[in-house]
Amino acid sequence: GFGPVLASRVARRGTRWQVAILPLGGYVKFLGDQDAASSPDSEAMASLDAKERRASMHGAPLWARTITVMAGPAFNFALSFALFAVLFMFRGVAADPVTVDHLYPLPEMEAHDLRGGDVILAINGASVPGADGFGEFAAGLEVAPELTFTVLRGGRELEVIGPWLYPPIVSATTPASAAANAGLMRGDVIVSVNGMEIHDFDALRQAVTASDGEQVALEVWREGRGSHTVHLTPTQFDLPTPDGGFETRWLIGVTGALAFDPAIVTPMPGEALAYGLEQVQFIIRSSLSGVYHMVAGDISTCNLSGPIGIAEVSGQAASQGWFTFVWFIALLSTAIGLINLFPIPVLDGGHLVFHAWEAVTGRPPNDRLTRLLMTGGLLLLLALMAFAIGNDIVCP
Repeated sequence: GFGPVLASRVARRGTRWQVAILPLGGYVKFLGDQDAASSPDSEAMASLDAKERRASMHGAPLWARTITVMAGPAFNFALSFALFAVLFMFRGVAADPVTVDHLYPLPEMEAHDLRGGDVILAINGASVPGADGFGEFAAGLEVAPELTFTVLRGGRELEVIGPWLYPPIVSATTPASAAANAGLMRGDVIVSVNGMEIHDFDALRQAVTASDGEQVALEVWREGRGSHTVHLTPTQFDLPTPDGGFETRWLIGVTGALAFDPAIVTPMPGEALAYGLEQVQFIIRSSLSGVYHMVAGDISTCNLSGPIGIAEVSGQAASQGWFTFVWFIALLSTAIGLINLFPIPVLDGGHLVFHAWEAVTGRPPNDRLTRLLMTGGLLLLLALMAFAIGNDIVCP
């Protein structure tokens, strides 16, 4: 943090650890630094002997300084990578062939014969591919309240009636969203929107989009409780698209799911590591694209959250269980690592620019210019933080 020190201690090797009154990030002040921005202190450096100078940040070789600066963001990315990989191991992957593990309770469930343990061979007469191609296969089916499943049960091949693959089920809610604030829970079924009965999740999505931000009344069925009505006001979100752009949509913050949880198997370590890397890369690409489109005016600046918004979302994530909370921590760690690499003086990216200058010219930037740029970078960072806090207060 920054400001007056609340508590501190000095380690055996002379490193001083402290907690300050303003918990707005942290910093490392090296031997020979003038301030928290790591500006060189000429007088302090002049008073150091050769051994002390070699141990200081500004007296170390360029390669050592560069590695030191890169260590922070590298650790952020490594932590995210490891957390995502571990989460993937815990969640598992769908087994081949696609097998029903657990059916979500539905209001009309008594009419369905599909059961846990059924191995799905075909749907409406069309052979089902493996788990990797199941999503694309399901998207090609014609929407209907019920489907005919050909299954393998107890060694026998049977034809049974089951629900539409993507009923309007709530699989999860986005932290701090309208759905989360209204108390919607995993397993809830949306029966109708504004009095209009719906049977598939896409119909829910279309109804929310058509609301154009007006309040919607959802009839929600919950096992053991029956039906009740909640009123939600959709919020506009800027969502990344596969081509690197963004689209603005009205959302209430619910994620859909298959009518059943498929049986899962633990992935191989290589698969988990590949997933972790893929997630880190996706967050970096989406974040950079978001910054570009925000600067270009294509998406709202309300997408920039400050400490208040982050605290609210982290609290909501924690309330949804350890898996969601750890996933949020991994996402946040990636974002922090990326922000630190922005070429802004004071941040690690700014120091890397100075080191690149020194590598090309053979000498470090002028001390006076460095201090001026550091001051400007700090002011810019404070302005961005103030703007983000303003967003937390003003933006819906």
